[in-house]
Amino acid sequence: MSIDRVHAARALADELDIDVVVVTPGSDLRYLCGYDAHAMERLTALAVPRRGEPLLVVPRLEAPMIEASPAGSLGLEVLPWDETDDSFARLAEAVTARLGSAPVRVAVGSRTWAEHALGIQRALPGSALELASPVIDRLRMVKTPAEVEELAIAGAAIDRVHARMGQWLRVGRTEAEVGADVAAAILAEGHVGVDFTIVGSGPNGASPHHEVSDRVVEAGDMVVVDIGGETATGYRSDCTRTYLVGGHAARGLTEWFAVLQRAQAAAVAAVRPGVTCAQIDAVARDVISKAGFGEHFIHRTGHGIGLDTHEAPYVVAGNDLPLEPGMAFSVEPGIYLPGRYGARIEDIVVCTDDGVRNLNNGPRELVELPG
Repeated sequence: MSIDRVHAARALADELDIDVVVVTPGSDLRYLCGYDAHAMERLTALAVPRRGEPLLVVPRLEAPMIEASPAGSLGLEVLPWDETDDSFARLAEAVTARLGSAPVRVAVGSRTWAEHALGIQRALPGSALELASPVIDRLRMVKTPAEVEELAIAGAAIDRVHARMGQWLRVGRTEAEVGADVAAAILAEGHVGVDFTIVGSGPNGASPHHEVSDRVVEAGDMVVVDIGGETATGYRSDCTRTYLVGGHAARGLTEWFAVLQRAQAAAVAAVRPGVTCAQIDAVARDVISKAGFGEHFIHRTGHGIGLDTHEAPYVVAGNDLPLEPGMAFSVEPGIYLPGRYGARIEDIVVCTDDGVRNLNNGPRELVELPG
């Protein structure tokens, strides 16, 4: 960890005429300075003014935790506040002193608690509050080689879980039972946290964010399994495969699933620098639409991934952001037939200098499991 990310945020704020960027606990704070702070009612904030040195405003009782974190080695000024202090006033005073006048444009992280955002605005009554996404997202979207390798480690671990799915996904078991075993395997394969386990069997597979239920898996069910978690370094995994359990594919189902395979493969193959997020979405959507299933592809094609499972860039119609080397995101078209079944194929990919690197490498066909 170095101070470079904080300085890069300062340079971008100055370029965009933002007077100060204020980041509270969450992935943005962890990304910029390495402090993985607990979000609570007491204010913890990294303030990055466009001029002058950045500072960390923290409750005095938590100041020792800064030194124990990677942030402790960055040389940041730490401004502790006591329980009877107005923490927002202290932040405002420090930022104003650095800028030489009260800030007008104040950008806060997109997931800042409302009570903190409003507290900052109250302490700076002449300011206009806005989101810090133009600064933070621009930095976070393009991963360093080290970040890509962390995502690759996470991807390989979740691939190993999918490779073991036949141990748990069987006829007669409930989705919840399968999900519990899968969650344990996610931890056993090297993650420190489970973010989600979606086990959508039969008609539940037509709900993209179904999670799990007490429905019993039946012979011949298609089952959508979308799983992901957090590694020790904070980087995430996210991979979806679709399984056929204890039976043979119904008439026409193999051909239907092949449409989804073609759409996902075509979208991945289209990834390269300069292609826009909207264009990648269109590649997948066009294949599905031409096969007559366009109305059943009901979500975007992908989302960025890093310290959050969902972050910029978003692979969706209308997003004309050109891809750059180092951008990491999912490619996950799906087809969902309400009341019947659904299917999704999802890989995490990285845009490279000359194309694409796939971080998930398990089979993408409809995987048949014995009952």
